[in-house]
Amino acid sequence: MRRRRAGEDRAMTSIARIVDYETTGTPEDADPEVIEMGSIDVNLTSRLLVHQSAFQSLCRPRGPIPAVTKAVHHIWEEDVQHAPPARDLWDRLLAGAPSWLVAHNAKFEMHFTPPWGIPWIDTYKVARIVWPDAPTHSNQGLRYWLELPCDRKLSEPAHRALPDAYVTAHLFIRLLDHKTPEEMAKISEYPALLKRMNFGKYRRNGIDMTFERCAQDDPGYLEWIRDTSDMDEDTKFTARYWLQKRNK
Repeated sequence: MRRRRAGEDRAMTSIARIVDYETTGTPEDADPEVIEMGSIDVNLTSRLLVHQSAFQSLCRPRGPIPAVTKAVHHIWEEDVQHAPPARDLWDRLLAGAPSWLVAHNAKFEMHFTPPWGIPWIDTYKVARIVWPDAPTHSNQGLRYWLELPCDRKLSEPAHRALPDAYVTAHLFIRLLDHKTPEEMAKISEYPALLKRMNFGKYRRNGIDMTFERCAQDDPGYLEWIRDTSDMDEDTKFTARYWLQKRNK
């Protein structure tokens, strides 16, 4: 008989709610707003989508929708003029107290979601651990690379809330073959662990360098990234991780 992994008893009766938002901008922009939200549940007992749980709604923002974001999701002011504001929809989106909230690059969704006391899972970060050599770790890129069984009618158009949540749900189900929800949530607490150094001197010289190899061949460069550079948190975290591994 197969031995259950830690946390698996809880997963037998829990629901993971996969969420996705379209917005007027990124968290770094001035006062970005949610203009569409979508969600769909995964039953962790059966590892199947709960199609009747699917939820999608446009949301009326206070301000205009910038052209640069319209070019991504193609949502216009006229589409949302009669929609409820996002603040009136959180109770509906988060109803039923799911055990987990799941998103691809969950830092984005977490910025907009009110504190609800539900742990988050970031499928982007987990996918980087499970499939470090994937040619891309974008939502749609993993969909095609893994040949996920997504219904084309339900997964398109891309960059809309419910279709993107639907694709992430399939990705999450595939990740369950490799990690428990508890393990995924733990991974999601940290910055993403990167594989290749597609920047800086190695990119200029056309060298395919990994962080792991750099830690052995050029640790001073990783120390500079960790201690002095203004690179993003994922890059600095990965440099710190491999330097610690090297020094053990």
